Amino acid sequence: MNDDLSSPPPRSGNRARVVVTVTVLLALGLGAWRGWTWWQARNADRQTAQSAAEQRLDALESRTDALRRDQRAQAQRLLDAAATNRVLRDEVLGLGQRGALLEESVAKLTDPTRHGAQALRLDEVELLLSQAAQRLDIAHDVTGARRAYALAAGALDGIDDHRLLNLKQALAQERGAVDALGAGPQADAMARLDALVVALQGLPRDPAAVADLPSRPAWQRWLAPLVDVRPTRDTTLVTPDARNAADAALQIEISLARAALERDDDAAWRAALQRIDTWLPRLWPDSPERRGVHAQLRTLQTTSPPPRPTELGSTLQQLRMLRNAGLRLQPTAPVETPEVSP
Repeated sequence: MNDDLSSPPPRSGNRARVVVTVTVLLALGLGAWRGWTWWQARNADRQTAQSAAEQRLDALESRTDALRRDQRAQAQRLLDAAATNRVLRDEVLGLGQRGALLEESVAKLTDPTRHGAQALRLDEVELLLSQAAQRLDIAHDVTGARRAYALAAGALDGIDDHRLLNLKQALAQERGAVDALGAGPQADAMARLDALVVALQGLPRDPAAVADLPSRPAWQRWLAPLVDVRPTRDTTLVTPDARNAADAALQIEISLARAALERDDDAAWRAALQRIDTWLPRLWPDSPERRGVHAQLRTLQTTSPPPRPTELGSTLQQLRMLRNAGLRLQPTAPVETPEVSP
C-alpha cells in the first residue's frame, strides 16, 4: 500500500516540466512574432522614408529645373533690356545731335547778318564758283565756266565790303586764266580730229591719179590704160569687200577716239589714233595728201594738253577760307529818304 501511495509524485513533476516547456515555447513564439512584426514595421518605415526622400529629391530636381528656366528667361530679358537701352541711348544721342543742329540753325536764322542781301549774294558767289569748277573738271565746258565766272563776278561786285578786295582780284585773275584757255584743250583736239576726218574723205583712192606718169618707164605708160602695175610692197586694198570692211573699221576707230577724248582717257585716245594711222596705207595709196594726214596724226599723238592754270579754283578756296575764319558781312543800312515838307 505504501508503494502505491508513493508513485503519484513523478507525474506532477512531468506536468510541471511540460507546462514550463509549453510556456517557454509560447514565450519564444510570442517573441518571434513580435520580432517579425517589428522587423516588418521597420522595413515599412524604411521604405516609406526612402519613398519620401525620392519624392523630395524629384521635387527638388523639378524646382531646380524651374529655377534654371527662370534664370535663362531672366538672362534673356536682361539682354533684351540692354539692347533696348542701347537703342534708346542711340536715339537719345541722335535727338541731342538733332537738337544741337536745330539750335545752330535757329542761331543762324536769328543772326541779323544772315538775312541781309550781302550774305545771300556771298552764298550765290560760292555756288556759282562751285558750278564753274565742276564744269571745268567734269564736263570740260569752258564756255559754261566762263558764264558762271561772269555771274559770280557780277554778284561779288554787288557786295560793298573792303575785306573782299583780295577775293575780287583773285576772281579777275581766274577769269583771265579761263579766257586764255580758248575753247579748251578737249574742244581743240575734237576740232582737229574732225578736220582730220574731213581730210581723210578727200584723199585720192585711185593709184593712177597720184602716180607720176612722166617718171614711169615707157612700157608702163603704154600699158597703163590696160594693166595696173603695182609694186609688191604696196599694201593698199584693192577688192571692194576688203575696202568696205576697212572703211567700217576706220569709222569705228574714229568713234573710239572721240569717245576716249570725251571721257578724258589719254591712253585710249593715243591708241585709237595709232590704229587710225595703221589703216591709212591700206585704204589710200601714197600721196602728198596722205603724208599730210599722217603728219597731222603724229602731231595729235605727240601733243600733250596744256598744264592746268594754277589760278583755277583759287577764288573758291579763298572764299571758303574767309567763311571758315568767321567772315560776317554787316547788314546794309537802309537808305534814308529826306522828308518833303508840304
